Amino acid sequence: MSRFLFLDVGAGTLDLLWCDTEAGIHYKAVCRSPVLTVAETARVLQGDILVTGVEMGGGDVSRALKEKAREVEVVMSASASSTVHHDPDRVRSYGIRVVDDEEAGDLLRQGRHAHLVTGDLDVDRLRGILEGLGAPFVFDVVGVCAQDHGVPPPGVSHLDFRHQRFREALDRDPRPHRLLYRDDEVPPAFNRLRSIAGEARRIPAEEVYVMDSGMAAVIGASLDAEAAACQRILALDVATSHTVAAALEQGEILGFFEYHTVDVTLPRLVTLLQDLAEGRLRHEAILAEGGHGAYVRRAFGFSAVERIVATGPRRRLLDGAPLPIHPGAPWGDNMMTGTVGLMEALRRTKGMDPLPMA
Repeated sequence: MSRFLFLDVGAGTLDLLWCDTEAGIHYKAVCRSPVLTVAETARVLQGDILVTGVEMGGGDVSRALKEKAREVEVVMSASASSTVHHDPDRVRSYGIRVVDDEEAGDLLRQGRHAHLVTGDLDVDRLRGILEGLGAPFVFDVVGVCAQDHGVPPPGVSHLDFRHQRFREALDRDPRPHRLLYRDDEVPPAFNRLRSIAGEARRIPAEEVYVMDSGMAAVIGASLDAEAAACQRILALDVATSHTVAAALEQGEILGFFEYHTVDVTLPRLVTLLQDLAEGRLRHEAILAEGGHGAYVRRAFGFSAVERIVATGPRRRLLDGAPLPIHPGAPWGDNMMTGTVGLMEALRRTKGMDPLPMA
């Protein structure tokens, strides 16, 4: 086992790390995200639109389809409609017609609609990127991370549901790599990750793994050279869409919080980091102020923090912070936080030796 491909599917970028541990080489790329490319395609399509595929990151794609539905007929297959919302009635409320996958196939064959395919992995595009880097498109393992809110039961907030899944998992085992799933082990509630696993099976690889990008980023940030030498750290990833921070003690998560990046300010972030270390965060209170939620298992206190490490494409939000925040660079690259976290999660899961290029 020597050839690995790790992908971090974000709202703004698709980050790629390819490595061959036998040859001792690796290549990296930061590309435009699938969300942005699919949304752009949707906006330039002419006439009525038929959307097929699977659940992918929503955001710009959902906005583009809602806009189109005000001008033309937009028809979505049931499988693709989860991109906009998991409740088909909610999707229909935007003026979008939802049909079962079989009917969508019939409409596609009739050829009367412009066709859009949803999905977080475009295998042909990935092949082109890897060939452009000079890397063979065949792997022992493919790992992909993305954020998945989960599919909650009726009447349950998707944010409450997502954090309940994390609480249950971390209460059982606080090591974040335990949230890495083999393609046939993804919990049914994580529909987006299951969709990604299905897409990844079209890549020539012996094994496929998926993981939530927040947990992957936490691991990746902790592998920064300075942070890795510490026992107690706060790991913070300020990404395009979401911000996540975790208190880690010897690699175990003691607590974490999540926000939409656009909704968090520097003063609030400073307070959140301090409260995280002190164990003062409460999930319900974070939700009430517009955050994604919080989890606290126990605390080591802010005075015990040895390093605050920050990664992510929008960590400039921390400029001027009255805290000693270290700009992290796992494997020497801030943008590889998620992919490096995936790689380390796989290494820990399989009990592999530390990879020689780290």
